[in-house]
Formats: sequence, structure tokens, C-alpha cells
Amino acid sequence: MASIAATGVLKVPPAAASCEAVPTRPLSFSSSVSLSDEWRHRRESVVSRGRMRNPMIVSPKAVSDSQNSQTCLDPDASRCVGDHLRRRRRNSSLPSHQKRAKPAVPLGANYRLIDIPVSNCLNSNINKIYVLTQFNSASLNRHLSRAYATNMGGYKNEGFVEVLAAQQSPENPNWFQGTADAVRQYLWLFEEHNVLEYLILAGDHLYRMDYEKFIQAHRETDADITVAALPMDEERATAFGLMKIDEEGRIVDTTILGLDDKRAKEMPYIASMGIYVVSKDVMLELLRNKFPGANDFGSEVIPGATSLGLRVQAYLYDGYWEDIGTIEAFYNANLGITKKPVPDFSFYDRSAPIYTQPRYLPPSKMLDADVTDSVIGEGCVIKNCKIHHSVVGLRSCISEGAIIEDSLLMGADYYETASEKSLLAAKGSVPIGIGKNSHIKRAIIDKNARIGDNVKIINSDNVQEAARETEGYFIKSGIVTVIKDALIPTGTLI
Repeated sequence: MASIAATGVLKVPPAAASCEAVPTRPLSFSSSVSLSDEWRHRRESVVSRGRMRNPMIVSPKAVSDSQNSQTCLDPDASRCVGDHLRRRRRNSSLPSHQKRAKPAVPLGANYRLIDIPVSNCLNSNINKIYVLTQFNSASLNRHLSRAYATNMGGYKNEGFVEVLAAQQSPENPNWFQGTADAVRQYLWLFEEHNVLEYLILAGDHLYRMDYEKFIQAHRETDADITVAALPMDEERATAFGLMKIDEEGRIVDTTILGLDDKRAKEMPYIASMGIYVVSKDVMLELLRNKFPGANDFGSEVIPGATSLGLRVQAYLYDGYWEDIGTIEAFYNANLGITKKPVPDFSFYDRSAPIYTQPRYLPPSKMLDADVTDSVIGEGCVIKNCKIHHSVVGLRSCISEGAIIEDSLLMGADYYETASEKSLLAAKGSVPIGIGKNSHIKRAIIDKNARIGDNVKIINSDNVQEAARETEGYFIKSGIVTVIKDALIPTGTLI
């Protein structure tokens, strides 16, 4: 691969056209021009010994893909440690991101975002999982400790899901400066494991992927680093790291990509998913010796590895994938699970289930309710109201006469007793849930929000951006978001 750059651009040519990639903006790695002869020899020796110990069928494809990857004789995905990264994003504004790490944000009525990559790992026979987070990890840590048992490896007790929070030390007084820096600070822990590769994942993506095939492709091609990539249309391409690929290796033409001419025209760009398999010795060498000051994998370490002449391989993923980094993406991903006849992402695939914390809640109770094209979580109490094209989270309480349309309700962390509700009413306050005759349309209602009677959250003026956190809500991309624990008084119009 010639180069991979977060700001580079590749447009995949039609089958009859030239396969020459569109040039990318060059990155400078003047301090690391090439691998040392000693390390090259050591790396080749490791690969040679690995071949003898774990024979594999070598794929003839320059680019491996998620649909057609061959079966390796000894995939042994358990010899891979999964690292999940909670990425810092300046423009991220997911609900209550000030109070919880992004992977802890509720998803699909019953789940949290972190359940997606963790479940993908478990379904791929990877049970040694670290979750690296920068801040606000209390909610995330609590969820993981309740959702995933400490003896996931069976009687050998080999499996775990462990949160590694950013920390300061005399040797390193800084917090995590980026994805690569986060991994570097915990290399002392990761290198203790007798594994062949590290699997680097993001904690804020929605997709279902078999990592065994991903790791298998990495081994089949004798790659040092393998980058998961997917086709992307021009409208979305500018928001992602796009890759320039050489003709020998990775993404040569639409045939090798597994895309027909029609699909290639619809999605002519190849974008990095921010998901990597890195051979253990390569990871240690790159982060400690070659790029000790690099903070980010996508924009620094991966391009730097290609400049050193390492084998950086692309692995095509051709399924549903969404980077949930903005309010609009978060909203669309949640509402997408209600799509007919086939949702964008299904939680009903029993061959690769999504796991989460067992809460032992009663079934949801719907009394004289009109519910269409919606997903309802556990433990809800819904009375004589209308719900259309919406996702209703755990313990949601919706009162008589309410109308919920095109909305995401995250639910509540607890139930209020009858005496507590009476006390709130005596004080002129509002219980958790949606009040009588309230109308909510194209909105996100975060956990434990209190919406009074006769409230209208419909954005009738079509406001696209508004900061009203002191009043309990904000608007991004035209979507009204009521923040966690907010109170919206009776009769309010938004």
C-alpha cells in the first residue's frame, strides 16, 4: 500500500478505467525513513516461525473481503487481545456526554453502545477485552461489570472485559492524547499476554462483524497491519479517513473489491473504519521506537507504517456500519432499527447476538395504546397513547393522551413509587416520564427526564441549532434533545 491517510482521497475507478488512485496529501515522517535491518530480520523470522507453527491457506486476493475470506486451518482467534478505544471528538454532542463516556450511551431500547464491539468480540471467540476510556468512565465501568461475568473463559477463568481509564504517573503526567497514545500507555499490560495480534476497535460504532475472518485475512496475507475498510458514497466520504491504495495490495479495482459496476458507481470511495489488526511485535516497535510521539492511529501510525515499508493490508467490510459520533447519526442509527421490512441493524440475529446487562425487569405493559413501527424496551408502562416510528427505552412511563412520533426515548434508571409521585405533585413538580397529552416529534429524550402535561416538543419553527441547556434541552441538526434528569414544565412549547 502506497499510503493511508485520514485526509487522503481514493476514488475507485470503473472496471474499464485506469486503476491509478487519486493522490493524497503527503505526510512527513522524516524521523523514520525505513525499518532497521535488525528489526526487518526479526520480523521475517517471526513470520517464518509463525508459518511453520500455524499453517494457513493463503488467499490469492490482494484485498480480503468480509464475504469471501477463505478458511484458515488454525485461525485461533483466542490468541488476539481486543482493545476498545473511547475516542475524543471535538464536535461530538451525544446526549449527556458530559456525564458518561460515549460508549455508555443507551442504544436500541435495551443496550449500550459498548455492547456492540464487546458482543462482536465474544461472538468471534475473543474474550480478553480491554476498554480504554479518557474520562467519565463510572457509568461504563458499572455497566460492563454487571453485563459481562469475570469468568467468561469458563473454568480456566481466562476471559475478561476490563476498563482501563486514563491515568497520570511521574513518567507520564499527561492524560490520553489520542488512540495510539492510549494504547502506548498500557503496552506494559498488553505485552504480558501470549498473543499474536492486537485487535484495535472503536467504542462508538454500530455494526456486526466476524473478527475471526478479519484476523484470518491478516494472517493469510502475512500483513503487519490490517485496516478494515468499507465502500462510501461521495456525500459521506468527506467525514471519514479515505485511503489511497497501490495496485499490488489493497483495493486495486472493483472486481477485487467484490463490488459490481453499479455498486462501485454508487459508492466509489473506500473509507477506513478505524478498526485495525496489528501484529504484536509490530505494535510494540511502532509505538515505542518508531513513533513514540504519535497520538493517533489513523492519521499518524498507519501512514507512518506504510512509509516504513510495512505490509498494511485493507480488509473490505461490505455490511451495515455507522459511526455514531453526532446527534444526527445517533438518532438515525436508533430509528433505523424500526425500518420495514428489514432494519438497518437487527438485534434479532441469533447467530451473532448482542449481549447486555440483565436487568430482570417485568414485561412492558401497554394499556389501550396504539403502537406502530416501534421498538419498546423492558419494563415500560404505556397508557392510552399513540407511538409511531419510535424507540422507547427501559422503564419509560408514558401517560394518557401523549403522542410520540419519530423519537428516541431512553427511559429511566429507576421507578418512582406512588408516594414519591404524590410528593412531587404536592411540590408542583413532575414525575419521570411523559406527561398527559404531551406531543413529542423528532426528538431525543435522555434518561430520567421529566416531561410535564401538555408539553409540545415539535420544533415548530424548524430551528437547526440552539443551546438551551439551562432550560433542559438543546437542538442539533433540527433534532431536539432533552438532557438527562431535565425538567420540562407543564405547558412548555419547544
